[in-house]
Amino acid sequence: MASKKQPKICIVTVIGKDRVGIIAKLANTMARANINILDVNQKVMENYFVMTMAVDVAKAAISIVQVHKRLDKIANEMKLKIIFQDENIFKMMHRI
Repeated sequence: MASKKQPKICIVTVIGKDRVGIIAKLANTMARANINILDVNQKVMENYFVMTMAVDVAKAAISIVQVHKRLDKIANEMKLKIIFQDENIFKMMHRI
């Protein structure tokens, strides 16, 4: 019987000027890396795109460093701010 990996949740935060293809680009990048998207919350506020995405990287086909590099490339190409962090760090930073 194969051992089941525990989920390793990370949060992706995306902010930038709204444009076509942001979600598609991120979803395709996650799919190619075998990263499962668990939840997405996005909104457009005064022409700015704001999104948080919870992903499970436990079965990722690439390293976390490579994930960061790919997201940095998308951020540069699409003029976005993308933050990729462990769920626990995200929770600590956003505690009230």
